[in-house]
Amino acid sequence: MTADETNKFEPGFSSGAPGAPTPEAGESIEEIGTHLQAEIAELKDRLLRALAEAENIRRRGEREREDTAKYAMSGFARDMLPIADNLGRALAALGPDVRGKDPSLDSLIAGIELTDRELTAVFERHGIRRIDPLGEKFDHNFHQAMMEVEDPTKPSGTVVQVLQTGYVLRDRLLRPAMVTVAKGGRVETAQQAPSNDVGHNVDTKA
Repeated sequence: MTADETNKFEPGFSSGAPGAPTPEAGESIEEIGTHLQAEIAELKDRLLRALAEAENIRRRGEREREDTAKYAMSGFARDMLPIADNLGRALAALGPDVRGKDPSLDSLIAGIELTDRELTAVFERHGIRRIDPLGEKFDHNFHQAMMEVEDPTKPSGTVVQVLQTGYVLRDRLLRPAMVTVAKGGRVETAQQAPSNDVGHNVDTKA
């Protein structure tokens, strides 16, 4: 054994890894091997942690890039919604009673309808979808209730009128649909026949 090899087992020798166990004077080869194995295990654990953190950073970066690509046009899409609203209002104002009376007016209506269809097609190509929830159950994630009305023919919470359509960009809300919601009919228990169930007259007040 050379002098350099002998010095490896001198007291105070360490491989330099922070926190690594240091062999003491008089330790046997087996004890030194145990120290080295512990040091290797610690270094391996640190390496695995560093690799896991690097992978997490990479995945987070990919998600952020994907979100940027998906939703970069959110602002532009939101600015386009009033144009779609105005086209819809124009078509609603030009009802069936005004059609077929003036060829020039019919041409104007046809042009508005064509523009509305093209705008809808462009929206759909870019993942913009219209929310028109008439007759559906109210969903606070996509709808905004502007008022409630008594309607015993509809289940409570049903959308009975759409005041303004909403829009989503893929799975992200651009604008909620503004709706009127039915309160639903109330069951008049006072007119029902008395129940013969046991406990019908039990006072449940504390």
